Amino acid sequence: VQLQASGGGLVQAGGSLRLSCAASGRTFSSLYMGWFRQAPGKEREFVAAVSWSGSRTVYADSVKGRFTISRDNAKNTVYLLMNSLKPEDTAVYYCAAKPGWDSVSLSEYVYWGQGTLVTVSS
Repeated sequence: VQLQASGGGLVQAGGSLRLSCAASGRTFSSLYMGWFRQAPGKEREFVAAVSWSGSRTVYADSVKGRFTISRDNAKNTVYLLMNSLKPEDTAVYYCAAKPGWDSVSLSEYVYWGQGTLVTVSS
């Protein structure tokens, strides 16, 4: 599976961005999809994930109520809509995929995209 993330950029605090992650190489609809992020000098952390059907989502407490994950299986794409952005959201955002059941554990994700940088200025 190849994952290509896009949509990052520079935004002011309080602004919004939508990240996209296009998948190819395997039946997208069978994959559990997640977004992770890594801030400078910090470990990579879970942000959000969505089940294969889109019916189940899970969020890190730090983004709950501000970020929304969704997917379009017809387009083999998963999205992360980020609203009310804060400077502490600055990080490289990675999309990732895994077969099987729901997980927020980084180590269980098998496929990773290259990352897209989000910078939130104060």
